[in-house]
Amino acid sequence: MNEIRRVLITRQGRKFYAKDLNQDLHTQYGYIKKEDLKKAKDGDLLKSNTSKEFFIFSPSFIDLYKKIKRDAQIIPLKDIGVIIAETGINKESKVLDAGSGSGALACFLAAIAKEVVTYEIREDFIEIVKANIEFLGLKNVKVKHKDIYTEIDDKNIDVVILDLPEPWLALDNCAKALKPSGFLVSYSPSVPQVADFVNAVRKNGRFVYLKSVEITEREWEVEERRVRPKSKGLGHSGFLSFARKVT
Repeated sequence: MNEIRRVLITRQGRKFYAKDLNQDLHTQYGYIKKEDLKKAKDGDLLKSNTSKEFFIFSPSFIDLYKKIKRDAQIIPLKDIGVIIAETGINKESKVLDAGSGSGALACFLAAIAKEVVTYEIREDFIEIVKANIEFLGLKNVKVKHKDIYTEIDDKNIDVVILDLPEPWLALDNCAKALKPSGFLVSYSPSVPQVADFVNAVRKNGRFVYLKSVEITEREWEVEERRVRPKSKGLGHSGFLSFARKVT
């Protein structure tokens, strides 16, 4: 994956990425000279050959994150935010997630947590995860070619997040891996999966079921006093179910 060197933003919020500072950056608003890209400091205002204005910055984590390689469907930011808020993931947390998919969740949490371990059974996905970890420059993510239904060899985990077809089958292994009071989160696209997971949690004496939620996101257009929701929104992506280990 090519490194992103600079980020350029128009006054209207359009974003462009400069990967090679030895070449002019071409956009729909004209091009910006390579000489300007090289000498610009963060916050400088550049102009294209058509006089379009761009603010230039070094890329932040979220700029890079939005350009990671994607193969498997990823958990959207709106749902990642709720996972972090409900479980209190922080700089002291050790987190485990399975399956990795493209590694988007593991990578995002690694920017916050002390350590992230991610399990994946597909070798092609593991290669994508490794590429994304390298692209983001993360040093606190471990990728393991393991089936969480079979075993978890990591212990004293603060939060386990399951993005699996049958998360209820991993309950016993998750209970062994989690710290007392640790959180278990299941991310599922369908109602039957939620029901099966929650019912299994309630029958398992080592967990207390907390809640299940669905997060929808509706972006709004704001033009002077004309304010209205955009016709396209980010609706259903998945259900989040939360439980906590008690014994």
